Order: sequence, then structure tokens, then C-alpha cells
Amino acid sequence: MSDRTYRLLFGLALLLSLYFQLNPVVYGLIILAITEGLTNLRVPVVVTRLRNNLGGQVPMQENLTVAESRCKYSFEAERALRLLMAGFLVVSFVVWPANLWFLPWFIGFALFGAGVSGVCPSLSLLKWVGFR
Repeated sequence: MSDRTYRLLFGLALLLSLYFQLNPVVYGLIILAITEGLTNLRVPVVVTRLRNNLGGQVPMQENLTVAESRCKYSFEAERALRLLMAGFLVVSFVVWPANLWFLPWFIGFALFGAGVSGVCPSLSLLKWVGFR
């Protein structure tokens, strides 16, 4: 599973749970995003490792490119994206749901669009700021 597919599925799950008013599912997605951001045990990485180990293939080693070695922060942009997304969801869905009702919808459509197109402006911005 790639991060692109994961963003598509996460955005779709968020949009469906918002549409059908399944608040426990939204809370679960928030907890999942926080857990992935803090521990770096991301679902796409775990699924890929399980698929490679069960299939008998050896996972490829990740090599740092020159651009990644010059980053300001050693924190990965994917982890920062998940923490940022979870923070916005907590503020807009838990703290001020009446005033910021549109923000979870915007996050869901943005993640779904990033999954469909393969271009995530938030991730590009985080990499531009200096995350790995």
C-alpha cells in the first residue's frame, strides 16, 4: 500500500463518517492519525512490510538522497502531515464543532483529492519548510 492509496482511503473514510454522522469513526481516525504521527508505525509501511515478509521477498533498504540529507528537521513530512491533520481535526471536530464544521469536510476532500491526483499540497509545503 502506498501513501497515496492511504490518503485516498483515509479521506474517503473521513468523508463517509462525516456524511453518515458516525462520530466514533471520526474519533478513531483521529486516534489513528495521532498514533501514526507519534510512533511512525504508519499503516502503509506496516502493510508493505507484512506483504513483503509473507511473500518471501526481502524489503528494500531506504537510501537517503542528497535532498533528504540537507533537510532542516529529521522529522518525516508524512508524520508531520498526520499530526497536523489530527490537530486540525481535534480543534474543528472536538473543540469547536459548531463554528468550524467545514474544516473536517475540507480535510476529507483534500485527502481524497490528494489520493486521487497523487499531489498533496500540504505534504509539499512541509517538505519545502524543511521536513524530510
